[in-house]
Amino acid sequence: MTFYEEVTDQNLDVWQNTPACVPDALRHYYYQYLSSTSEAAEEKIAMLRENESLLKANERLNNEKEKLLIAKDLSNNQISGLTKSLEAVQKDLKDRESQIQELKQSWERQRKEINDCRSEITSLKMHIEGSRSGMNMVASDVDDVQSQSLEKYKEEIKSLQMEIVGLKAKGAYASESIDNSTSEKESHQAEEKVVEIDEDKTIVSHPVDVVGVLGNGDVLPLSINETNKPEEVLENLLNSSDENAPIDNSVLVTKQNGQAPSEDGRLQLESDKLGDKAASENMGLRTIEILADALPKIVPYVLINHREELLPLMMCAIECHPDSGVRDSLTHTLFNLIKRPDEQQRRIIMDACVRLAKNVGEMRTETELLPQCWEQINHMYEERRLLVAQSCGELAEFVRPEICDSLILSIVQQLIEDSAIVVREAAAHNLSLLLPLFPNVDKYFKVEELMFHLVCDPSGVVVDTALKELLPAVIKWGNRLEHILRVLLSHILSSAQHCPPLSGVEGSMESHLRVLGERERWNIDVLLRMLVELLSSVHQKAVETCPLSSALESKDMMFSTSLLETYAREHAEWPAFDWMHVDCFPDLIQLACMLPQKEDNLRIRTTKFLLAVSEYFGDSYLVHIMLPLFLVSVGDNADLSFFPSVNHPRIKGLRPRTAVAERIATMCVLPLLLAGVLGAPSQHEQLANYLRGLLVDGTLKESQSTKHTAEIIDAVRFLCTFEKHHSIIFNILWEMVVSSNIDMKINAANLLKAIMPYIDAKVASTHVLPALITLGSDPNLNVKYASIEAFGAVAQHFKNDMIVDKIRVQMDAFLEDGSHEATIAVVRALLVAVPHTTERLRDYILNLHHKKKN
Repeated sequence: MTFYEEVTDQNLDVWQNTPACVPDALRHYYYQYLSSTSEAAEEKIAMLRENESLLKANERLNNEKEKLLIAKDLSNNQISGLTKSLEAVQKDLKDRESQIQELKQSWERQRKEINDCRSEITSLKMHIEGSRSGMNMVASDVDDVQSQSLEKYKEEIKSLQMEIVGLKAKGAYASESIDNSTSEKESHQAEEKVVEIDEDKTIVSHPVDVVGVLGNGDVLPLSINETNKPEEVLENLLNSSDENAPIDNSVLVTKQNGQAPSEDGRLQLESDKLGDKAASENMGLRTIEILADALPKIVPYVLINHREELLPLMMCAIECHPDSGVRDSLTHTLFNLIKRPDEQQRRIIMDACVRLAKNVGEMRTETELLPQCWEQINHMYEERRLLVAQSCGELAEFVRPEICDSLILSIVQQLIEDSAIVVREAAAHNLSLLLPLFPNVDKYFKVEELMFHLVCDPSGVVVDTALKELLPAVIKWGNRLEHILRVLLSHILSSAQHCPPLSGVEGSMESHLRVLGERERWNIDVLLRMLVELLSSVHQKAVETCPLSSALESKDMMFSTSLLETYAREHAEWPAFDWMHVDCFPDLIQLACMLPQKEDNLRIRTTKFLLAVSEYFGDSYLVHIMLPLFLVSVGDNADLSFFPSVNHPRIKGLRPRTAVAERIATMCVLPLLLAGVLGAPSQHEQLANYLRGLLVDGTLKESQSTKHTAEIIDAVRFLCTFEKHHSIIFNILWEMVVSSNIDMKINAANLLKAIMPYIDAKVASTHVLPALITLGSDPNLNVKYASIEAFGAVAQHFKNDMIVDKIRVQMDAFLEDGSHEATIAVVRALLVAVPHTTERLRDYILNLHHKKKN
């Protein structure tokens, strides 16, 4: 059977488009033939694998192509979106340009309106000047009339009287003629016009018919009704000229047939007076309205340094304008008169506000001035916020007391949180002014919280203001000194307790010490300053509440030995006195036991407080109360007979119970005992004896290893921070230097090294170097090496040529021994001084190093 016969259903003429078409059929047939062998099979398998990998790669490329197409579509969409947004932005820009053009046109219109207002103001000024000139002319004419003699007026009046008598006989017609002739005669008198400007700026003329001459030289116009008869007028003139009496222009002096003025005449006069008064008020009101309308337009064009000259006008407008909205606007302009007012300008604005508050009263001060303070409280310029702070203290006097401890206190509370130092300082100052105006002490705890917040402020200026001004004001206002002291000690301890320990090893000495941050260190320092500031109040309270007043020395307000004996014997309740040694001293000792060695500043602050206590309470208190308490705290024995028996457990509880507690007490409490208690001026001899017991007698004992020599040396080093104790320390040091005890000599060298930062060049030359030279010549190597380290400390702190030469000579003496250990000690000691010493000593060290290499 042929191939053609097998595929009868296929048209071989068009086989390329039929299933019978197999591309590369011969190649496939050849591969099929070759695959019958093993090598061909392996090759086929490799080709299949390669084909599969190519298919996968092709599929991956197709996926990537699809992703790229999708990304392309997204990019096209983003481009179209950006194009639309660009078109919108361009359209918005066009709209803004059109708005700018409109604003420019509006600005031009407003500028024209301002110019019109200026021209109107100018015209008003011209009208006012014209009216003033008219009034001056009237006054000058009146002066001319006044200068005429009384005799001349009398003659004219008599002639007129003669003519009137002659004309009386002619009857009714003659009467009319007399009236006409009288009017003609009166026309010869000084006829003037008084010009007034009414609300519509119209000019009204009032003829002045007759001028009365007064005895005191003043001239007042007399109004004459047309119904009055000429003889009555003449009679009045005669009476006024003969009697030389002043004539009130508000009273019409007329008589008809010898009778009093009629009721209609008096009513006419009263209505005229009321009309004149109303016209005057209307004119004043109109002036205020013109001023209120013009001031906001004038202020921007006045130089900043001259704007305070507008304050009188502004205050007048605020005080007198009837519209509260206009007054608020003017008050806002008053507070914003100067963009960033300096101290003098703030004082001027504040004085204006105080005068305005005096004039307008409590209600308007609360509703118009204080809201302006509240609006300015978050202003971007600190000068404006400072103005608000000043206004709180000075305007509080002119509002109701219940407003002081509500609205104004809220304003001050927000200002205390301000970022500007000057604003917080002003808030502290004005809060102290505000407290006496509070109606009660209901807000005491809130005020006390604000006070502690200000005392712990990071700025020293704010702290000083809070301590010097606010603290005494709070004590005087609240009268709760005991509560302030209790909160103060709590804050001092908590500030240290919240800090992390120096070491995490439980039971070690470092686990009791705290690593103070900058903020905590600052808080403790200012709170200790606050404790010093409160000391006078504590002493005064103890004196005032003394139950044993007969035993109190009234001369110096000191507590005598006899009073302390009576106090301990009678067990009298005296909480103000007990607070110091029952609460304050134990808490300060607890604080000291948490401070590492480097916290000398806080120890100095505590020491100054202890010295101040001895000054206030006296030497007897120092010897019988303070000294025993601190001796017990460092582990020594003391006499507690001057303490009431009820306080003995509290005092004895301060004694260290463990070895770690003893070491902490020596390191932390002993410096306070030496400098703060025994460092008092009256305890000079006791301090010397106690130091000698520590440094000399204690070294000779076998139990010196338990006395913590390093901590004792550090305590004496702290005592050296007070220069007045240097002489005592150097006297004891010399005893140690010349002693035959090796340990004492080594301690002397270590102590000399420790106190080096606290002495000057003169003391170093006269006391330190001779002692170190003596120790350096000692045959004991340990003493010699200790002195070498001390010489390095001297070289590190002093650049005096004489001192440097002495150090070089002594170092050469050490090197001449040829000892390797001595050479190492010299190099180590001098290397520490290289960054701080002179060029000569540096060259000496370099030469020493060169010799050592050779």
